[in-house]
Amino acid sequence: MSTDTPHQNLAIIGHVDHGKSTLVGRLLYETGSVPEHVIEQHREEAVEKGKGGFEFAYVMDNLAEERERGVTIDIAHQEFSTETYNFTIVDTPGHRDFVKNMITGASQADHAVLVVAADDGVAPQTQEHVFLGRTLGINELVIAVNKMDLVDYKESTYDEVVNEVTQLLQQVQFDTGDASFIPVSAFEGDNVAESSENTDWYGGETLLEALNDLPEPEPPSDAPLRLPIQDVYTIDGIGTVPVGRVETGVVNTGDNVSFQPSNVSGEVKTIEMHHEEVPKAEPGDNVGFNARGIGKDDIRRGDVVGPADDPPTVAETFQAQIVVMQHPSVITAGYTPVLHAHTAQVAGTIESIDQKIDPSSGEVAEEEPDFIKSGDAAVVTIRPQKPLSIEPSSEIPELGSFAIRDMGQTIAAGKVLGVTGRD
Repeated sequence: MSTDTPHQNLAIIGHVDHGKSTLVGRLLYETGSVPEHVIEQHREEAVEKGKGGFEFAYVMDNLAEERERGVTIDIAHQEFSTETYNFTIVDTPGHRDFVKNMITGASQADHAVLVVAADDGVAPQTQEHVFLGRTLGINELVIAVNKMDLVDYKESTYDEVVNEVTQLLQQVQFDTGDASFIPVSAFEGDNVAESSENTDWYGGETLLEALNDLPEPEPPSDAPLRLPIQDVYTIDGIGTVPVGRVETGVVNTGDNVSFQPSNVSGEVKTIEMHHEEVPKAEPGDNVGFNARGIGKDDIRRGDVVGPADDPPTVAETFQAQIVVMQHPSVITAGYTPVLHAHTAQVAGTIESIDQKIDPSSGEVAEEEPDFIKSGDAAVVTIRPQKPLSIEPSSEIPELGSFAIRDMGQTIAAGKVLGVTGRD
């Protein structure tokens, strides 16, 4: 992989069972990122288990299993290259707990591929993912209308799905001019790397061409180091190894860093990436590192690492703009759901509803409303029930978005407007 090719983080989003794993496997295969013998091995295994034809999904699932076993520190990231970009696929699984990953995953993504199955159309998670992607700042969407082989490559079925998804995008104020639709079969390979004769009615780009045409991502701000911790491992001979992704800034060996809100600091001794020691890590890098004087019990998932002399903000309260996606009744002051911000999960109380916002114009519709409900946008003040490190979206957007979860679903998503820090 050449270093001068620009890099993109790509989220693959969409409903469970709409074929995301197979599509990822197909992309890796078509770009030569998975060696032929690996596919062959999985093909044999799939046939043995009576699942012939599932080899691409198998490739992905086996890689997933290897990750589960902790074989690699690069959490759920797969890489492939096209003529224009080096892509890292940010894994956003479709299962019920996907939102935690989506919040940390989509905020890491520059762009997204939305996978919608032609035989199923818009499903609940399609809606949820699009909404979150939109709120978390994904602006360009490539929509893969997948499983075209199951609907006999019918143009009319494709048009129905395009229609349905377009309406969904309009609902969440997504600029449909920034969305491109492609009929594909990840399973058969139609329109992924090469135009398919099965869809001779379609004259547009293949999926790989559309990915090549994505705009180049903005380089991360020159913000200070912020590295949310995903996991903390103990590794023989090294000691405590926190793992996470650098969101902003740079971390160098020898730096003095602060972990917040655990409020401990230490000197970075070693940094490891892709199983190799490196002198520094930059935005987008997934790293494990070891800091002098930091033990396993001193820090936890959800902590954010920053410079010791400019530590991450810990919120006493914060003001945020939220969009309510679904709630069975109404939300009033005092409501205490769970906040998912970067890698942290903390209960938070909505202390006050400060303004109701017209979602289409962004103008204030009402000051201090009594309640908000599904479909409403609002500015609220939130008090985390436990210390939480979070930053204003205008200063460090990478640490300024969050989701509100309750009753096993995403209630709302938001971005932080301002933080009142803890003393």
